[in-house]
Amino acid sequence: MRETDRSADTKHKYDDILDCPHHVSSVHPPMPLIDRSAQFAPFSALTGYEEIVKEESRLTEQRVELDEEELERLDQSLQYLKKRLQDERETNPDVKITYFCADQKKEGGQYRTVQGKVRRIRQYEKAVELEDRTVIPIKDIVQISRL
Repeated sequence: MRETDRSADTKHKYDDILDCPHHVSSVHPPMPLIDRSAQFAPFSALTGYEEIVKEESRLTEQRVELDEEELERLDQSLQYLKKRLQDERETNPDVKITYFCADQKKEGGQYRTVQGKVRRIRQYEKAVELEDRTVIPIKDIVQISRL
């Protein structure tokens, strides 16, 4: 039934309570507006779904295996660095190192390039340490350039 179809004489189901004052409890304090609005917040049945989709869409690179020639060149660069570090007359060599950093959450990773002075080569851990305390595992290094 539309509003215009109703006559003034027609009695409706809730006419008896339309003009009553709003009830306010004397026992319970009124709910804060922020809590009341939370009742009408959208319900997400798939909590965490958005994060999973975002993580899955993040791109990673695959690790490239070095051939014998590249491994030999890398070994020569490491031997040069060891020799320079052992000679007390020399200053710590400046280098630019490109290495693979494996992703913690999914397969693959990314290649990073750092630049700095070599502090030492850790024989036991098989890693190169720069003066800024960056430690790079030798197995992850793909290129060493002297600056």
